[in-house]
Amino acid sequence: MSEITREMTIGEILNTNPDVAPILLEAGMHCLGCPSAQGETLEEAAMVHGMDIDELMAKIAAL
Repeated sequence: MSEITREMTIGEILNTNPDVAPILLEAGMHCLGCPSAQGETLEEAAMVHGMDIDELMAKIAAL
């Protein structure tokens, strides 16, 4: 499986590993299918939602 990076868009991440969806939903990213989410990087989404990107990346890496 490809490594997920903070520079990937939410759409790319979900295409790479759909199992990441529950982590993103739990983190408050409830609009995973929205057009903006499809073009927004994980880092941008974390910033918009007031999340620590390093904590989010650690949760994703633990999958």
